[in-house]
Amino acid sequence: MADHKVFAGPKIRRVRNGLGLTQSSMAGELGISPSYLNLIERNQRPLTVQLLLKLGSTYDIDLDDLQGEVTDAVAELKEVFSDPLLAGELPGPQELFELAEAAPNAANGLVKLYRAYRESHERMSDLKDLLAQAGRATDLVSTKLPADEVQQSLESRAYHFPQIESAAGSFVEALDAGTDTRRGITDWMKREHHISVRTLPVDVMPLWRRRFDKHTLRLFVSERLPVFDQTLEIAIEAVLLAMPQAIDAEVQRLRLTTDEAKRIARFDLARYAALAVMMPLQKFEVAAKRVKYDLDVLSGRFNVSFEQAANRLVSLPAKGAAAASFFLMEVDQAGNVLRRLGIDGYPRATFGGGCPKLPVHVAFTQPAQIFTERVVMPDDSEFLVIARTLEGPKAGFNQRIRRAALLLGCTAEEGEQTVYGAGWSDLTPATEVGVSCRLCERRGCLSRAQPPITKPLGLDEMVTGLSAFDFQ
Repeated sequence: MADHKVFAGPKIRRVRNGLGLTQSSMAGELGISPSYLNLIERNQRPLTVQLLLKLGSTYDIDLDDLQGEVTDAVAELKEVFSDPLLAGELPGPQELFELAEAAPNAANGLVKLYRAYRESHERMSDLKDLLAQAGRATDLVSTKLPADEVQQSLESRAYHFPQIESAAGSFVEALDAGTDTRRGITDWMKREHHISVRTLPVDVMPLWRRRFDKHTLRLFVSERLPVFDQTLEIAIEAVLLAMPQAIDAEVQRLRLTTDEAKRIARFDLARYAALAVMMPLQKFEVAAKRVKYDLDVLSGRFNVSFEQAANRLVSLPAKGAAAASFFLMEVDQAGNVLRRLGIDGYPRATFGGGCPKLPVHVAFTQPAQIFTERVVMPDDSEFLVIARTLEGPKAGFNQRIRRAALLLGCTAEEGEQTVYGAGWSDLTPATEVGVSCRLCERRGCLSRAQPPITKPLGLDEMVTGLSAFDFQ
């Protein structure tokens, strides 16, 4: 303890005030000067071992409490100040520590107030969704992080960008790559921009998927990535060089409010453009219809991953009953929604993994297996959904990385055009799902995770229902 300085001024002040002592009287009982006690209470002097022992014997104070950490309170305050509403106001660690240490009751009150605000905000969002379903849209808005603004913008419109598609078509013609898109892109980068491409081992490039060195004109790609993702990263660099005007024009059409959001959107649309180059629109659309949207066949035909083929399906333009319109959602093991794309059919404003019965959550139990299911919403609308885990970067020994799964779907009627919806009569009955637990009024649901906001709970003490949240 002699080597560890203990600063506990606010706690000493609370002890003194709780006992109704002045600084002079407490200093006299401890055998120190009032000015020295004043410095201790302002954390300008540490507590010595002798003074700690004197405090413990004189006032029956738990010494461990004086030396205790306030990490829990600091962590809760960090959560409060990380809210987009307080963007730019995040204090430094020392300031948060001082707040938690000097005014623990005020810090606790701030955390309680923030949690009440978040709960009210979530309820308002749920009510907004209910009103939207009833055809009574509201213009309630909330403060968003730039990444959230981009995601909301992309998921609220058709995932198809004509200017990028046109530029990608022209670029593919200039490549003249045949079936080897990667070779065509790397040859074009070397020929037109003198850029060479190299794949580097993990120990040389441990933090990046892709890095372009402007000085040596070399593009480095990590060996962590599967070969399909390596090709995608190379294609992203190429489209940023070949079609910046088309990408920037589509970014402007999103009407984003901050420069950071525009930078994020530019990367997302560069990824879209890269996929458009790897799977040219006309060829992919013809092939997709011919093979009834079989993602495994499309992956092999265009030498892309399952995820990349699924993304391209969502970007196909809607052309009436002759084509299926798909939506997509990507989640991780914890249920965090990473992406939502596509606006046709499924309830867009609330679609987001809120229902635990969706097969995307089951997919983690059997990696790389495709799950197909017919689901029915409370309003009796039916959908065909396809779920599968995704291959991420290769992890080194003793590394834990995020794993994700994809949910791809379309309306049940459109699903009959796909290989996955063939033979509806042989399928098991449709699984009853909801938009989210808070908006779903299905009774007796064994998967319910939250109570519905539209029903009172616990009305009958004599009855216990199957759900964790009973309502009538």
